[in-house]
Amino acid sequence: MQVAMIGLGAIGTGMARNLAKAGYLTQVWNRTNSKAQALANELNIQVAASIDKIAAQADIILICVSADNDVLEIINALLTSIKPNTIVIDSSTVSSDTAKIAAQQLATKQVNFLDAPVSGGVEGAKNGTLAMMVGGKQDILTQVTPILEAMCARIIYMGSTGSGQGTKAVNQIMAAGINQAVTEALAFAQAEGLPLDKVINVVSGGAAGNWFLSHRGLSMTQDHYEPGFKLALHHKDLKICQTMAEKNSAGLPLVELTINDYEQLISEGFGAEDISALYRLKHRPKA
Repeated sequence: MQVAMIGLGAIGTGMARNLAKAGYLTQVWNRTNSKAQALANELNIQVAASIDKIAAQADIILICVSADNDVLEIINALLTSIKPNTIVIDSSTVSSDTAKIAAQQLATKQVNFLDAPVSGGVEGAKNGTLAMMVGGKQDILTQVTPILEAMCARIIYMGSTGSGQGTKAVNQIMAAGINQAVTEALAFAQAEGLPLDKVINVVSGGAAGNWFLSHRGLSMTQDHYEPGFKLALHHKDLKICQTMAEKNSAGLPLVELTINDYEQLISEGFGAEDISALYRLKHRPKA
């Protein structure tokens, strides 16, 4: 069985390594060929010459790229030579509408599609502990579950095509709220003159404890913002959530606040930092 990975960003690279470790991955492709070649050399697998070559050879194709247009561009490239009964699994974070378009296009070639975004950041991708939320046909998910388990600690079937991306939107909205709450609370603790390491330690063990506080609390209060999840990417995701909400009349005031905050940070050159860089705004002296 030929399994290919398209897209070798921070998340895709971690996923690829775990697929290779489990003995599944046979080839990779990335827009920056040097990155694909370096990883292929490390993992002793092939670099595909092009996307259409992957389409002609692979039985299962995983995609992990940054944006809706990237996904649709890859789908269009696959359509030229993809084989019937191939399974395409997209772990990018895009809109539900994009997932549905991709599924419809692939269906014209008798190809199955799963929208399967993930949560867990760089750490989860590296450690094989991602949470995956899946839309599409459940029987197709059952076929590929053993492969997905090489990368994920939790795989949940959410429903028809687009449901995975809808669930990821929920995740990204919650992440925005958690980021706002944690950065604001720690900025308050700093203003109060409290020992921040002790605050983080004790609060993490109580009702307000959460992953973000435990894993990003100390680093942000020391002004270290090495990305686990880039701020600019979360901004992109929240814009997707905003567009989806406009269609279903849901109100997202917290998302709007976070988008505005992120846009300020991006304008100041902090878009490539972790989303915890929101702390930069929260602990600035008031004008």
